[in-house]
Amino acid sequence: MLFGALCATEAAEESLGTKIKKVFEPTPTPTPSRKHRKHAGPKASPALSPTASPKKKKISPSPSPSATPKSKSKRKKASPSPTAAPEETSSPTPAETSTASPPQPSGREKKGAPNVSLSPDEITGYENYPPKVRQILDAGLGLTKQNLGYTYGSDDPKNGGMDCSGFIYYVLQQNGFREVPRDSSQQYVWVRKAGDFDAVLSRKEDSFELDDLKPGDLLFWRGTYNIDRDPPITHTMIYLGREKRTKKRVMVGSSDGRTYDGIQRWGVSVFDFKLPPPPKSGDAKISPVFVGYGRIPGLSED
Repeated sequence: MLFGALCATEAAEESLGTKIKKVFEPTPTPTPSRKHRKHAGPKASPALSPTASPKKKKISPSPSPSATPKSKSKRKKASPSPTAAPEETSSPTPAETSTASPPQPSGREKKGAPNVSLSPDEITGYENYPPKVRQILDAGLGLTKQNLGYTYGSDDPKNGGMDCSGFIYYVLQQNGFREVPRDSSQQYVWVRKAGDFDAVLSRKEDSFELDDLKPGDLLFWRGTYNIDRDPPITHTMIYLGREKRTKKRVMVGSSDGRTYDGIQRWGVSVFDFKLPPPPKSGDAKISPVFVGYGRIPGLSED
């Protein structure tokens, strides 16, 4: 009986021990949690890799397209500059020498020496000119102070330049002469029809043919460049009178190469008025020839 009781107690103790073990068995439960942590670790690493890879893809293409258009834009900007240069160099040609074609626009960029302007007190007897003549000449001299270039086809100083007939047209329009034509050939016809015109055949500065030349008269040339028009007048300016300092005749207008004081000027300026030399035999068709001068139709002498 005693042995049986001992066995029963041992069995009870064993069952109690197993129960105690079961109670303490939750300690291995962290092991599966460790396994979950291990799984969480690798899961985090692949999650980072895809996020990093698209960022790299976004960064890599962005510099490549931005770099290519910059290089193209630079090439595009560089290409027009050489083409514009020959146009500027070939456009202005001296009006006192022969040219093969009409001068082309030169814009604000001009060649040669700066434009020349004279004040009224630098011109002999300016204060005695008729009021309307002074008004016209004042307007013309005012344009010489605006640093305007020679621009073929322009009759507005807002364009940065004017051509010879555009200068005449603008000045006379501003002073009430609404019937003045636009080009030099028709301006010549306009003066000739009014009946007050003097033709000049001489090449000498002291020719009697210039005795009736007065301040405010329009001056006309042919042969300054080659163009098919009738009458073949290609150049015009306004006579100012004689400069006090040099005692020489001067005129005002726009030119692509006439001279003042022996130096070529381009644009709206004061120029020397002198008769061109006789044309050379081979260049007679396109050599500058002074045709004559005439009063502005409707200009009052009072």
